[in-house]
Amino acid sequence: MHAKVWLIGAGPGDPELLTLKAVRALAEAEVVLIDDLVNPQILEHCPQARVIAVGKRGGCRSTPQAFIQRLMLRYARQGRCVARLKGGDPCIFGRGGEEAAWLQAHGIETELVNGITAGLAGATQCGISLTLRGVSRGVTLVTAHTQDDSPLNWQALAQGGTTLVVYMGVSKLEEVQQGLLAGGLAAQTPVAMIENASLPQQREQRSSLAQLCLDAARFKLSSPAILVIGEVAAADSAALMQLTA
Repeated sequence: MHAKVWLIGAGPGDPELLTLKAVRALAEAEVVLIDDLVNPQILEHCPQARVIAVGKRGGCRSTPQAFIQRLMLRYARQGRCVARLKGGDPCIFGRGGEEAAWLQAHGIETELVNGITAGLAGATQCGISLTLRGVSRGVTLVTAHTQDDSPLNWQALAQGGTTLVVYMGVSKLEEVQQGLLAGGLAAQTPVAMIENASLPQQREQRSSLAQLCLDAARFKLSSPAILVIGEVAAADSAALMQLTA
């Protein structure tokens, strides 16, 4: 077995949503660096590996990114097979691309393994089709947190005509709401708030853009959660059937 780093998407939480390729890679791993949002049950696929927690959570004390990268490099240079196990998909707000580029620049073989992202899994679990025919011709994935904390182009998002799936937006609900309203999105636009996507403790709350902050407070929405914004998030399935007729 030669030195290699696998950047693996563990999916949204349900261990049964792990891919077969991810299972095979974990079986090869000698060292596993695991994020906070990864279901610990997934570690059953790598009982032989040394497990190191390197959690990164918004608003919480987190392992510095530079330290995580140096850790992967150290073990790979020791000839170990390393797995970096991330929640969701490593290339959707998971830094997978930048980690792969950094490791490759240091001469380390890397391979990315896709995982199901929370926006897709959470919506599906709630009976929401993100690209429902006749209602939404596309979906836009966006994070409410930017690296430099610069504002998003809310007008472009509001007028894009796609279903919006907002990650890491719990602490910025007012900014999301006001930005989309100012950008021209209708106040009555349906919103679904989905907490702990795909897990047994998953919760959902339907609302509208105008009522988003008020309903989120009543629901006591907390992270991890995603927002689905658009007509596909309508609570009344009969109304959706009329839209697609």
